[in-house]
Amino acid sequence: MNSPLHAWIEGIGFLAPGLPDWPAARAVLRGEQSYAAAPSILPAPSLLPPAERRRASRVVKTALAIGLEAVAHAGADASQLATVFAASGADGHNCHALCEQLAGDDRQISPTRFHNSVHNAAAGYWGIATGSMAPCQVLCAYDASFGAGLLDALAQVALERQPVLLIAYDSEYPEPLHAKRTIPDCGGVALLLAAERSARALASIRAVPTNDAADTLADAALEALRAGIPALRALPLLERLANAARGSVCLDYLRPMQLKVDIEPC
Repeated sequence: MNSPLHAWIEGIGFLAPGLPDWPAARAVLRGEQSYAAAPSILPAPSLLPPAERRRASRVVKTALAIGLEAVAHAGADASQLATVFAASGADGHNCHALCEQLAGDDRQISPTRFHNSVHNAAAGYWGIATGSMAPCQVLCAYDASFGAGLLDALAQVALERQPVLLIAYDSEYPEPLHAKRTIPDCGGVALLLAAERSARALASIRAVPTNDAADTLADAALEALRAGIPALRALPLLERLANAARGSVCLDYLRPMQLKVDIEPC
């Protein structure tokens, strides 16, 4: 890819431990408030019908919360938006429960448990919640999943000239899987990207692969979030957006390659 992929950011959604939404994260990233660690708060997915709401996992609740926040921030119609869902894994709690079931004498798996365990479950619940019939991509690139999702979304904006909603999210695994995949809690980032500048545009974004080292955060607690939850590899980018700061950041991608992202606030 020789030329940078370009789009305009119109909406942001965010959720992380101690940071329940984008306004809270923005205040901390600006230095207006100190970061206070706390378990992630997952809003009830009120748009889902009651049966699906009861079955919604932590992964699904995270994805819906950040996606809907970005849509509301932009004043957009969720049912009309193409989407890209990016996560480093599926639902860790369902995976754990399935492994326990298969390790026991009764190895009959609940169909509900199974369909909630697959990697595209959050995308399916998004379609149910919003009534969307728009194109949807679901991808995984381990710790590079945010970068891969961002490239995919930017490429779609460039080709189709239509808005695309990127929803990147992750959730923790229970023990004993947690010892091997130490994601501490739920977290995620959503960006609504558009092809043309509008009155809602927050910033211009351009991305291109680079061999430069990925940026880290000066605040140790925020850097722990960036390193610990793959979707939050976006935090250096969000720090620029929170401060309306022009410049470049390098985000984790498929090593040794990273993503150089240029930001131009509106």
